Amino acid sequence: MSELKIQFKIVTPERLAYESEIDQVTLPIKGGQVTILPNHCSYIGALQPGEIMIKNGNEEIHLALSGGFVEFANNSLIVLADTAERAEEIDIARAEAARTRAEELKKQKLTMNELEYARVAAAIEKETSRLRVARKSHHNTHQIKID
Repeated sequence: MSELKIQFKIVTPERLAYESEIDQVTLPIKGGQVTILPNHCSYIGALQPGEIMIKNGNEEIHLALSGGFVEFANNSLIVLADTAERAEEIDIARAEAARTRAEELKKQKLTMNELEYARVAAAIEKETSRLRVARKSHHNTHQIKID
């Protein structure tokens, strides 16, 4: 008996980040998450920085996403992402340093205009999600504090 699957693809401006048949995926959207299963109703939406969790059988794959768009129809799901990284692709030390730099810039809020402040806040959100994904993969060998 053949189980129904989703044809799933994540594309960034630089590469095809992921492509496979999957059982389900959970995506970060404004105000929370959406989980897409086979035969889900058609869906188009904006994605927030956060974590993508893919399930296929007993396998679970986590990716850090910095934002983008999703379209689902007829059991075909495409994510157009600004960036998407698997846990093993994330350099934890560099991500932590980038988050720290962004937080220091955020403290200088009084000297920033609204656009600069939004960019810094987005950078913090992106690096925090990257660290969460990396921590799930590296939790036994690295201790990372996520606020």
